[in-house]
Amino acid sequence: MICENTAPMVQQVYRRHFISAIGAGGAVGLAGCLGDDNDGSGDENGTETGNGDENLDRTLRVGVVQPQTGALGAVGQPVTDAARLPVRQIERADTSLSVDLQTEDTQTEPQAAISAAQGLVDAGYPAISGPLSTATTLQIVENVTVPNEVVQCTLGTAPVISAVEDNDFLFRTSTSDEFMSRAIAQVATEKAQAETVSTLTINDAYGQSLAEAFAEAFEGEVLDQVAFDPEETSYTSQLSEALSDDPDALYVVAFTENGIQILRDFYADFDGETQILGSAGLRNPELGDNVDADLTNITGVDTIGAGPSVDYFTDLYEDEYDRETTQFTWQAYDATAVLLLANAAAGENDGASVRDQMREVASPNGESVGAENLVAGLEMAASGTEITYQGVATDVVFDENGDIESGSYVTYSYDESGALQLGERIDIGE
Repeated sequence: MICENTAPMVQQVYRRHFISAIGAGGAVGLAGCLGDDNDGSGDENGTETGNGDENLDRTLRVGVVQPQTGALGAVGQPVTDAARLPVRQIERADTSLSVDLQTEDTQTEPQAAISAAQGLVDAGYPAISGPLSTATTLQIVENVTVPNEVVQCTLGTAPVISAVEDNDFLFRTSTSDEFMSRAIAQVATEKAQAETVSTLTINDAYGQSLAEAFAEAFEGEVLDQVAFDPEETSYTSQLSEALSDDPDALYVVAFTENGIQILRDFYADFDGETQILGSAGLRNPELGDNVDADLTNITGVDTIGAGPSVDYFTDLYEDEYDRETTQFTWQAYDATAVLLLANAAAGENDGASVRDQMREVASPNGESVGAENLVAGLEMAASGTEITYQGVATDVVFDENGDIESGSYVTYSYDESGALQLGERIDIGE
């Protein structure tokens, strides 16, 4: 069992040999793809599995860095659980592969994130799943993973990540906010019917990138672009500046913690009639309990899971944690899963070797692998079978920058009681 992280470093190793625990999907995958005798020489259809049994009896090592405390703590804990879920599947399966997992808390602070990632590197982990935010991702890449040749699969969404000099050690299973900006620009025009928009964004790489990408995608006029410090206790002055030219809508890019205070100030100090366009941080089922106002003027966009394995993952997550999936849980699962598959294919716990297999395990011509047969997929990858990982969030196809090539989003709003309502799906691709 994976225990909650109660110390600065928690190390867990899993190995199980009970075929009944793998579940129907995994059992079929093992029988159909590896053959009944599982001797590493090929499956019943003659598929070559060139690495042989020597790679089936080894430990795959992966670290997870996610915000369990700080401004993103409320979002980060479910995301952390999703990142651990592939390991729970392996724990219960009949496989000689094992996983050494260590989880660290970024505290939603760049310096703490550097320390967390460095601890994983010092402990010998060749791959890191996470983190959630762009700011912490950039610090880890610059100071830890790239200098130490450790592969990283982040959930950070800012377009700036695509341009990082990373020697191909950085990948992400979240889509770039260039796609998100196109989706929110579409909502601004079609739903809010806005011809002018001002932006109020958190003053970091994530907020700045989203503001710039939105300005490029929006067909109307962007008036004022205002940044705010997340440590502020009041945002009245920033709101006053952003609303000074009377825009049709205000695009707010904030984490949930900041967003609650921004909305409290907005409804208390202004007329509250301007349309609010929200980023992912304003999508929260508890927002109505924390902001005493009519929230029906809020319309936003957030990512959703829409990949081939999403239904299986949803059931798996809800059965495991007794709660519904939340934003970025899909991408977190994919990040850990693809790192483990690449490690299995590489045959060693070496960052450069794992990196070189990241695109290979998602190649379009292999045996299909998803959440429902992940353990069978690991066995296949370790045996040398070409596989195609089909993700939970979306199809995991990495471009030359390590970015996902398409993404799916959902609109959200709030009714008169403050209850969160999900709307239509928006698909965006390159």
